[in-house]
Amino acid sequence: MKHEIVKIVKAGDSLLDKIFIRKMDNQAEIALQVARIIASVQARGDEAVGDFNAAFGGSRLTPGELRVTNDEVEAAYRLVDDSFLDALRIALHNITAFHNRQLQQSWFDTGGNGVVLGQMVRPLRRVGIYVPGGKASYPSSVLMNAVPARVAGVQEIAMVTPPAVDGKIDPHTLVAAAEAGVNEIYKMGGAQAIAALAYGTAVVPKVDKITGPGNIYVTLAKQQVYGLVDIDMLAGPSEVLVIADDTANPSFVAADLLSQAEHDEMASVVLLTPCGELAFKVQAEVFSQASLLSRKEIIEKSLENYGAIVVTENLDQAFDLANRFAPEHLELMISEPFNWLYKVENAGAVFLGRHTPEPVGDYVAGPNHVLPTGGTARFYSALGVDSFIKKTSLISYTQAGLNEVGGAIVKLAEVEGLTAHANSVRVRMLEHVAIKENEGS
Repeated sequence: MKHEIVKIVKAGDSLLDKIFIRKMDNQAEIALQVARIIASVQARGDEAVGDFNAAFGGSRLTPGELRVTNDEVEAAYRLVDDSFLDALRIALHNITAFHNRQLQQSWFDTGGNGVVLGQMVRPLRRVGIYVPGGKASYPSSVLMNAVPARVAGVQEIAMVTPPAVDGKIDPHTLVAAAEAGVNEIYKMGGAQAIAALAYGTAVVPKVDKITGPGNIYVTLAKQQVYGLVDIDMLAGPSEVLVIADDTANPSFVAADLLSQAEHDEMASVVLLTPCGELAFKVQAEVFSQASLLSRKEIIEKSLENYGAIVVTENLDQAFDLANRFAPEHLELMISEPFNWLYKVENAGAVFLGRHTPEPVGDYVAGPNHVLPTGGTARFYSALGVDSFIKKTSLISYTQAGLNEVGGAIVKLAEVEGLTAHANSVRVRMLEHVAIKENEGS
């Protein structure tokens, strides 16, 4: 491993363009493969799901084996230890409490002439959540997807997750699903799982929305079924951007950069600092700490391709660059971080202060860790209760209310050439006039 495992550059270096815009060379080819998988699942249903599970490294399961049974969930509880359950329930409590604060209520507003306007807030009926699996276990992803759906009032939550080669789901994932109130769990992953949720099969009833991060196959499958169902976002590789000044601990900064680099070879980790001395100290710490970590090969590739320590002219320039990057995770390891919060325009989540590393948000703080990536924090928000509700407008006019605005409606409709629109208002106004005339006579 090279000592300069992460490069030190100046603001404006061309390297930043590569870091800010990460693209896979073979994405178009993968999109075609995904389209074929989706078409196959549409045509052959659960049999196709089983074939693709096996083809992509899982177990070939029959349709009758795709759904996790209650016995399997009960067995999972016996395979996890009490310390895991304690940690999981702390996270569950905090995540639930945070998302309860996001709940919206239906409302009505009565104006003049008896006009009533309002908004009816209703949960989606059935949603699908995707949880990565196979060789790994991500119980935190279960909580982050299922809890806001449950808080929103979703009646049916169906979870899909790839099985291991033995056809089983990691017990920690199963227990997390049970604790979070997931109704159904299916042993399937990849594009085939997204297709099953979107179109439905004999075993898997179709859903109204699909949420949760996955690999490029999952992401492109969500993109292709969008419109038939809703999706949360198109998740890309993870990223963290740290803004630090001369008060920051270089060991802390390095540890936080490495915590994201271990996710993926395409993960992006960037430090922005006006302090040159800190830049060199962090570079040395990254090298020292990385050599001791279990995923050092992934870390090295991530840092080599999409990592940088950027020396800025001042903190203002650092925040300008951060807003351009619109990172998934933004850490402010600076003196008085709350005083600088007004400068943040684009970020999925902001971590303030030296004792708030990004993994706190990943696991137990409460805010959702399903966050916009790839610069989409410019217009996307974190997954939350709003992701699982729909809002219906309510409108009620009296005759007096319609008479007051009817002329304006008729005029606007006629300008747009929609005479039938105008007529639907005019006939009501004329009826009112006729009634008044009859009453007068």
